[in-house]
Amino acid sequence: MMILGPLGFANPLLLLGLVALPVLWILLRVVPPAPIRRRFPGVALLLGLKDEDHETDRTPWWLLLLRMIAIAALILGFAGPVLNPEPREPGSGPVLILADGSWAEARDWPRRQDRIAQMLTDAARAGRPAALVSVAGGADAITFTGAGSVAETLPGFAPVPWEPDAAAHAALSALLPEGGFDTLWLSDGLARQGRDDLLSALRSHGRVTVFETARDVFGLKPAVYSDGKVSLGLVRAHAGGEAAVEVVGLGLDPAGTERELARLPVLFEPGSAAAEAVFDLPAELRNRIGRFEILGQKTAGAVALTDDAIRRREVAIVEGATSREGLELLSPGHYLRQALAPTADVIDGTLEDTILADPDVIILTDVAKIAAPDALRDWVEKGGLLVRFAGPHMAAQDWGAGDDPLLPVRLRSGGRSVGGALSWGEPKTLAPFEEGSPFAGLTVPDEVRVTTQVMAEPGPDLAARTIAALADGTPLVTRSDLGSGAVVLFHVTANAEWSGLPLSGLFVQMLERLAVASGQIAGERDDLTGTVWTAERVLDAFGALQDAGDLPGIAGERLAAGQTGADLRPGIYASGDRTLALNAVGTDRVFAPALWPEGVPVEGLADAVERPMTGWFLAAGLALLLADVLAALALSGRLTGARAGLAAILLAAVLLPIPQARAEMTEDEVIRAAGHVVLAYVRTGDAEVDRVSEAGLRGLSDVIFYRTAVEPDVPMGVDLEADELSVLTLLYWPVTATGAMPSPAAYLRLNRYLRSGGMILFDTRDADIAGFGNATPEGRRLQALAAPLEIPPLEPVPADHVLTRAFYLLQDFPGRFSGPPVWVEAAPPDAEQAEGMPFRNLNDGVTPVIIGGNDWAAAWAVDDSGWPMYPVGRGLSGERQREIAYRFGVNVVMHVLTGNYKSDQVHVPALLERLGQ
Repeated sequence: MMILGPLGFANPLLLLGLVALPVLWILLRVVPPAPIRRRFPGVALLLGLKDEDHETDRTPWWLLLLRMIAIAALILGFAGPVLNPEPREPGSGPVLILADGSWAEARDWPRRQDRIAQMLTDAARAGRPAALVSVAGGADAITFTGAGSVAETLPGFAPVPWEPDAAAHAALSALLPEGGFDTLWLSDGLARQGRDDLLSALRSHGRVTVFETARDVFGLKPAVYSDGKVSLGLVRAHAGGEAAVEVVGLGLDPAGTERELARLPVLFEPGSAAAEAVFDLPAELRNRIGRFEILGQKTAGAVALTDDAIRRREVAIVEGATSREGLELLSPGHYLRQALAPTADVIDGTLEDTILADPDVIILTDVAKIAAPDALRDWVEKGGLLVRFAGPHMAAQDWGAGDDPLLPVRLRSGGRSVGGALSWGEPKTLAPFEEGSPFAGLTVPDEVRVTTQVMAEPGPDLAARTIAALADGTPLVTRSDLGSGAVVLFHVTANAEWSGLPLSGLFVQMLERLAVASGQIAGERDDLTGTVWTAERVLDAFGALQDAGDLPGIAGERLAAGQTGADLRPGIYASGDRTLALNAVGTDRVFAPALWPEGVPVEGLADAVERPMTGWFLAAGLALLLADVLAALALSGRLTGARAGLAAILLAAVLLPIPQARAEMTEDEVIRAAGHVVLAYVRTGDAEVDRVSEAGLRGLSDVIFYRTAVEPDVPMGVDLEADELSVLTLLYWPVTATGAMPSPAAYLRLNRYLRSGGMILFDTRDADIAGFGNATPEGRRLQALAAPLEIPPLEPVPADHVLTRAFYLLQDFPGRFSGPPVWVEAAPPDAEQAEGMPFRNLNDGVTPVIIGGNDWAAAWAVDDSGWPMYPVGRGLSGERQREIAYRFGVNVVMHVLTGNYKSDQVHVPALLERLGQ
C-alpha cells in the first residue's frame, strides 16, 4: 500500500493513469477544430433566421476541467483509496506478537484481538511463522509455528488481572529465540519498569512495531473510610484536558440482588492525572456496598473491592455493673468505646434490646447472670459473635459443675490474684501467641502485666480453646464455636483494674483480629504476620468477580505486600471472621503514559480508523460525468424550460447526500408506549434486519393478544441515540457484525433502562454464540456492545428458572435455530431449594438481559396477511419448533411483566400436576 498524506492506495500502479490527464486535456482542446472565417455574400439571405441548435467553436475551459476531475476521480477510485491508513511495512521471516496482557488492555480488548487476527492473517498469507506471548501471563518458551495454528489459540488468549513487573520483562528477554524476527507489541498504554530493556532486546532481532490505542486508562484506588465518609482516589494515564467519569457503588439489596446503591460524578481537572470521589453514605448503605467501579470502564483496575475497612460493625456493649462512684475511667465500657469508636458503631442498651437490634457483635463486661440466655444463644447460633470480659461479679459467681454454652470453657469460682500486697507472686506477662491463634504474629508489649484473672477448669478441650495465654500457661483468652457463631472470653476485665492490656495498643489489635472492629486496608497493615488467607472470590481482567475455586492459601506477609501477580490475584480474601480486599490498583499507584523511542512506529493512536474510500471516489466521478452531460446539453441549447428543471432536480438528487432516516419517537408514541405494552426493537441500520425484527415482534404481539390477557400495542423501532427507553416493556436487539457502537450517552440511557427493570433480549442470530460468540463476527460484536452495559453475572437458563414456567412449561428455547444455550442472570449463590419443592426461591427479580443466537424474530415474523415469512425446520417438526419459539416469546414477556411471580409456592401443586401429565 502506498500512503500519501491521509490517503493510502491499495493499487498504486493505477495512479499512473493521472499522467494521461494533460494529454487528454490537449486532445479535448483541439476537438472540434477551430472554424476558418470566410466572407460569403449569400450569408445576407440567412439574416433573421434562428438556429435552435448551438455548437461552440471550442470546448469551454471549465467544462474541460470538470471532465478532468471526473476522470481523475474514477482513476483514484479504482486505485483503492483508504482514508487514515495504518502504516504497515511488509516483512519477512518470523513474527512475534507480544501483548502486555495486563488488565489495562481489557478496556478495548476486541480491537486488540482484531489487530492480532489481522497480523496473523497477513503472516499466513506471506508464509511467515508466528508466536503469541503475553508479558504479564508469562511463558515457558517462545516457539514460532504456523500462523494458522496460532490463530486457533486466539479465542483463549486474554488479559490477566495483574500488571507485569520488571521481573516479568526480564524473564521474557531471556526466552527470546535466536535469529531475526519482527515484533508487534500490543501496549496497554502504561509505562513500566523493565520495558526498555526488553524493547532493546527485541530491536536487536528485527523491526518492532507498537500497537497502542488512544483510549485513556483509568484506575480506582482502594476505598478508605475517614471522618464518616468513604473516599476513593482515581488516576488516569494522560493528564490532558478535562475528563468526567462516574463512580458507582454496587452491593446487595435486602432481597440479595446486586444493585447500584450509590453514584457520584467525578471530574478530572485539565492537566491533572488524579481525582477523588468522596461518598457520604449511611452506615446501613455503606455496609452493603461490595465494590465501587468507574462506570463504563470494564477493567479490573477500574474496580475497588471493599472489605472490613469501610464496613463499620455494629457492636453492642452491655455492662454488668456501673462504674464506681460514677468515675468514667473506672468503667469497663469506657475502654471498649475508646478502642472501638474509630472503627465501629457502638450501641448501648439492655441485652434484650440489643438482641432485637441484631448487631454484629455483643460484648458483655462482667455479666455473671444473663437475663435472656435462650435468646442470646439463638442469636449466636445464627452467626453472632459474643465477647465476654471477666470481672468481680464473674469471679464471685458459683458456676457449678455443668457446662455453660455461653462460655467457651468451664470456670472456677473466685478469681486468681497474682500480684499485689496480699499475693506471693509477681504480675504475669503474656506468652507469645502461638501459630494457629487469631493473634499470631502480633507483638506482645513487655509492659503489659496481669494481676488478676478468672481461672478455667482443666479439661481435654482447654488447650484447643485457648487462643492467648499468660507466661505461666494459664488462659488469657478462650474461644469456642456455637452454631454458626462463636463465644470469646477474656479472663480479665475490660478496664485497667486487673491488667494493663486495655491501656496498650495490643488491645485494639486483638479486637481487630477477632473481627470485633474493622481494620485498615492491606497495604497499611503490619499485623498480618503469621496469618493465612484464603481467596473467596477473585477478579478477572474485565472487572468481573469469579469464584476462587481451589486457589491455595496466601501467607499474611505476602498479602500485606499488596503486589498482585499470578500467585496473588485481586479479589476478596478471608481469614476466620475477617475479610481483606486486594485490588488491582494499589493505594500509592500512579499512572504514567508509555513513551516509545524514535524509530519505533506506533499504530492505533489516531482516533480515526481506516475507512475505504473507493465507493466515494467512484460515486463522485459518476456524478461529475452526469454534470458534464447536462452542461453539454445546456451549451448546445437543448436544455431549456422544463428540461432544465428536471435536469437540476436529477443533478441535485445525485450530488446531495441522502440523509439517513432517523425516526425519533414522537410525543404520541411515547405516551402510547407508556400506557400500553409495547415490544420494541433496536434499529441496526440494516433495512432487512430491521424489517424482520418489526415483523417478528408483530407476530409475537398477535400471539400474546390471542393467548393471554395482555393486549400489546403495535411494535416500534427505537433509536438508542435519541429515543426514550424507560417507557418500553421489552427491547429486542438483533446483533449485526457491522452494527455501529452506541455513544456514551446512549449507554447511560441503556444502563438506566436496565436498572429501572427493563429487559434487553440480545439475539446474535448465528445459531452458535459459543461463550457469547467468540467464533462468529456477531458474537464478537455482542461482546463489544455489551461491555459498557451493567450486566450481572450470567449462566445458562437453569431448569428451575421462572422463564421455563412464566406462562408455558418449557425445556428448550428455539427460534429458527435450536440448540445453543440461552443465558440469563445467574441465581444468587445462596438460593436454596425449599424442602419438598422442585424449585428454588429466586425472590422477585427479573433478569435484565437474555442472550442467545436462535434468531427468534425470524421464527416469529409474519407478513401483512399473517403468514410466516421464513421457514423453520422441516414439515410438522418445523412448525412445532415455531410454536415453541412463540411460547418462549410469551414467557419472556410474561416474565418481564410479572417477575418471579411463578416462584411463589402457591403455584407448586398446579405445576407439579401439569409436569406429571
